[in-house]
Amino acid sequence: MGGGQTLDIATAHAAKFGYVGVFSSGLFGVFALPGRGAPPPAWSKGSSDWEKRNAAALADARTRKGLKLFWFSTGKDDFLLQTTRSTVNLFKEYGYAPVYTESEGGHTWINWRDYLSEFAPQLFK
Repeated sequence: MGGGQTLDIATAHAAKFGYVGVFSSGLFGVFALPGRGAPPPAWSKGSSDWEKRNAAALADARTRKGLKLFWFSTGKDDFLLQTTRSTVNLFKEYGYAPVYTESEGGHTWINWRDYLSEFAPQLFK
């Protein structure tokens, strides 16, 4: 839940954050989660409730400019891989420039430890 909560908080209050890191996650309820019931309807820009709630922040060019690093990473075997990819693409559709990497492995603390060690030094450049 950490990455989903990060996206909800950081998007709604984007002017307060210059750096956002999302580890093995994406937008829940906007994109299908494997094995979690029926997928949401096909996504098109502006169609989801999440986008409607965050429309002002997504459209605000100052927010995008103030975001120094918007970083995502997910393992190639993670059950949320497609959700992460779709989330990254959604933000690109709105003019954001997310950094996205895929690692080996799945939805594990070992990956998150590695992501933190890669992400944290970028906060001090």
